[in-house]
Amino acid sequence: MELNEIYEFAKDHMQKSLEVLKKDFNTLRTGRVTTAVVENIKVDYYGAPTPLNQAASVVASDATTIVISPWDKSLLPEIERAIQEANIGVNPNNDGDQIKLFFPPMTIEQREAEAKKAKQMGEKAKIAIRNVRREANDKIKKLFKEKAITEDEEKRALEEVQKITDEFIKKVDQLVKEKEQEIMKV
Repeated sequence: MELNEIYEFAKDHMQKSLEVLKKDFNTLRTGRVTTAVVENIKVDYYGAPTPLNQAASVVASDATTIVISPWDKSLLPEIERAIQEANIGVNPNNDGDQIKLFFPPMTIEQREAEAKKAKQMGEKAKIAIRNVRREANDKIKKLFKEKAITEDEEKRALEEVQKITDEFIKKVDQLVKEKEQEIMKV
């Protein structure tokens, strides 16, 4: 194994840790409500359990409201029942044409709790990145032990891996900071 391969290995795996972090962030509630809240709700569509977004148009009309317009109006009672059973924290308002879900704005306590979760997710990503660093350093030390590289090359390689690690840790901190600001923004 060559030193450049070790650097690529480190960058690839650290980048994957960032992607996982971004995916984890999608589960956090921010000030704006998203249609992801109703993504897993299934409606009884002529006997078949069907995802809500395949039986109706689902739109976040503003920061606290989701509007659900079924393509077949006879489905309104079914959709309403499915939402109530899903227990997502709001009661559906059926006006005979569409269903509106009004989410109360987040309290400061809820925002702080979500921001804390974002921080924890960031810490998890940093641990993953440090584990990749350790693995890369072990590979470098092995090359030195096998006399495939000199002591100077080993020192430079370890410094390079540390530089890559610092770069990714900084990216994690930046993502966490942005997410916290998004959550705390009223």
